[in-house]
Amino acid sequence: MFEDQASSLRKKLKQDNPLPELKQAKTVSIISGKGGVGKSNVALNLSLELVSQKNRVLLFDLDIGMGNIDILMGVPARKSIVNLLQNYERIEDIIETGPKGLGYIAGGSGLNELFSLNKESRDYFFEQYHKLVSSYDYIIFDMGAGATKDTMSFILASDECIVVTTPEPTSITDAYGMIKHIVSNNLDMPMKVIMNRASSTKEGERALQRFREVVMRFLEVNVNALGILPDDKHVSQAVIRQIPYTIYNENAPVSKAMKQLAYHYTDNLPHDFQQSGRKTFLQKLKQLMTER
Repeated sequence: MFEDQASSLRKKLKQDNPLPELKQAKTVSIISGKGGVGKSNVALNLSLELVSQKNRVLLFDLDIGMGNIDILMGVPARKSIVNLLQNYERIEDIIETGPKGLGYIAGGSGLNELFSLNKESRDYFFEQYHKLVSSYDYIIFDMGAGATKDTMSFILASDECIVVTTPEPTSITDAYGMIKHIVSNNLDMPMKVIMNRASSTKEGERALQRFREVVMRFLEVNVNALGILPDDKHVSQAVIRQIPYTIYNENAPVSKAMKQLAYHYTDNLPHDFQQSGRKTFLQKLKQLMTER
């Protein structure tokens, strides 16, 4: 009898205080203040470079109405998030395989449903997503441009945000507005910025410096500079041929810059990015989506 009681108590304690995950994928949202800055291309090619570094990467297309990751790499998706939400298929069955073994989940027409789930569907999504956290080193969300009530839950729950902008004044202004919106909801969100389509390294450096200074001055937030990507004709050529530019021409200036950027990113990551006691992505997402 006492042994049964002790066994029951151990089970209850285990439920109340679950053991920490042995492995937690780093969840990164790639965002922009406006469309047309090359965000999806950056998300795709950064993911591929992380795979080249022997990381296990899952790229999740969450760009509502503009999802095009499968088009950019010329690998049509057989399934998408709609198969998970409508047919209750297993999440591992909707993961497609892209170049270099990159895993990706297409958004399809089911994205609108993802952001307006009923409790049953939401719990199923949480249960399925939980399977992924120990299977990958990085889970990267290609988010839609700008901030909407629907997408902010995923952005705010992420371990980190990478903001993609260009030197154009309108792009810089919108990127600043995006960061302002995020920090007003989560002041502790780690953020990095990529300056895309710079006409020269000097122009990119100047734009990055001005941007970081403005963010620090008015928001008192340090946005780390992740890197500069040049305006390169090989990008448009690769898009037309539906081949990621880092594969289309690995010697192109933009490909070399992306490789350097990816190494800079991983070299500066803490070994244990999830501090003790800090909520996981899934814990934060559950809270945010339940509060909506």
